[in-house]
Amino acid sequence: MTSGKRLRLGVDFHEWDGIFQGSRSHVLNIYKEAIKASPDVEFVFFLGDTSSLAAQHSEFRSANVTLVHMPAGHGLVRLGVRLPYLCWRHRIDVLHTQYRVPFVRPSAVACTIHDVLFETHPQFFSPGFIKEARFTFRLAARRAALLLTVSQYSKNELCRLYGADPGKVRVTYNGVDRHRFFPGNDGAKQVADLGLTCGHYILVVGRLEPRKNHLALIEAWVRLGPDAPPLVIVGQEDPNFPNVKLAIERAAMANKVMLFSQLGDDVLPAVIRHAGLFVYPAFAEGFGMPVAEAMASGVPVITSNTTSLPEVAGDGALLFNPSSTDELFETMKKALGMTPAERGQLVQRALARVEQFEWRRSADVLMQGLMSLRVR
Repeated sequence: MTSGKRLRLGVDFHEWDGIFQGSRSHVLNIYKEAIKASPDVEFVFFLGDTSSLAAQHSEFRSANVTLVHMPAGHGLVRLGVRLPYLCWRHRIDVLHTQYRVPFVRPSAVACTIHDVLFETHPQFFSPGFIKEARFTFRLAARRAALLLTVSQYSKNELCRLYGADPGKVRVTYNGVDRHRFFPGNDGAKQVADLGLTCGHYILVVGRLEPRKNHLALIEAWVRLGPDAPPLVIVGQEDPNFPNVKLAIERAAMANKVMLFSQLGDDVLPAVIRHAGLFVYPAFAEGFGMPVAEAMASGVPVITSNTTSLPEVAGDGALLFNPSSTDELFETMKKALGMTPAERGQLVQRALARVEQFEWRRSADVLMQGLMSLRVR
């Protein structure tokens, strides 16, 4: 490929067809910015539901974008047959995938591996997933010409565990949508309509699974006593872990706990913005998007001192050991007892911290890396 030729960039975009999760949000938002910033690149996205993507996001109707239907199916079929064929059929120069790479390399390949938490925290993953991921993630780390990840913590882990060359790993942080997550009074009626009092509830957002550590949060919250603000939990139920939802339901019968399995995209930012305290007690994260969104919303945040979370929080949140319910309880009590001045100082530090988490900045890092592969 010559340097004067327009780059034809293929993107495995099958995450769009799946559930709402971090990798889906990441690939969607980073490419919305990349398309706008790179008019000379020909973007070719491979996914199943091309019509909904084009309808919901105008960036994917741009002149330099082609949406190609890739039937849904088992990952082995996608990696072994469909992606190699589609890259050949559409003359792709560079292919960008998430987590895994095709078994046959059709072109230069870049791969985003968001985290390798199953290596360091296997208790939160099924044995089958661990076995499969160890093979495919290691293969990706070895074969990809460029690796991308969402935090310096995850980069260090890729280098430590898989022997990846630090020079070929770039960090593309998740970004915060400032049109949705910002301080102020917007959305107060939406919050009231849910039966909540603005500024007078403790909030946690995260899927109901053991890694998110809801059970310790409930225990620490109960210890705050009957005068504690209500606990609001926003998260989809994981059918593999019914005990988490059961514990929440039991606590709700005796205390002021409210569970919302789903909130609309227009409601969730308001619920975060009007929380009195945001708690994120997860044991492990590759980034920790809810922490950044809460910090950008002007809410006091406390979060775990493990994995990537201190990197995201910086000095804009209070940290605690998620393995210690006592420490979680004490940190919650400290946060709730802050003076208005102390609260304001914490919020200002948080707002300054999240300035670095911008999708446009990460899209620039992504495209610089992908463009470097064009001469290979």
